[in-house]
Amino acid sequence: MLLNLPNILTFFRIVCIPLLVVLLAVQTGLSDVLALIVYFLACVTDYFDGAIARKRNQLSELGRMLDPIADKLLVGALLVALAGLGHLKFFSLYAAIIILLREIAISGLREFMATHQDKIPSTRLAKWKTGLQMLALGFLIIGEKGIIRLHLAWLPASMLGAVLLWIAVVPTIMSGWGYLKAGAKRLKTVQ
Repeated sequence: MLLNLPNILTFFRIVCIPLLVVLLAVQTGLSDVLALIVYFLACVTDYFDGAIARKRNQLSELGRMLDPIADKLLVGALLVALAGLGHLKFFSLYAAIIILLREIAISGLREFMATHQDKIPSTRLAKWKTGLQMLALGFLIIGEKGIIRLHLAWLPASMLGAVLLWIAVVPTIMSGWGYLKAGAKRLKTVQ
């Protein structure tokens, strides 16, 4: 069934993206706090869509395909929006570029493998990568204006976000390399 609860949660994550970009573009403390709330809800659906699908035995091909796409759209759109708004400081723009390049390359690899009726399953390291990226983005979304609005001015949100984004680069590269090796090994058997 296409419209089961896990797939609806995944679609919700995708629907949150334009709202997040608009809230970030407003660039006030309140809009940053609201963006963080919407972002938190989107991130929570990333956990629950899979957990519910497994518990209710509602795993589907659509869900398997759409879940990583929703993650990449969410992370990619936010990185581009934050970069465009000048929120990626402390050289974190370079981390964002590395992350985006990896996501595009691995998505292309997975799509190519699908044309050969082969799949590269998600790894635990890739799940950690996504979690770290999402945590970093949370700090970057709230930024300094949002942190002040929450009366937490002592917390260097942008700096924490930048550091976490660079930390996320490590599993991003490692998991990307793992996917490339797995893809190369499988392609040898196809040819």
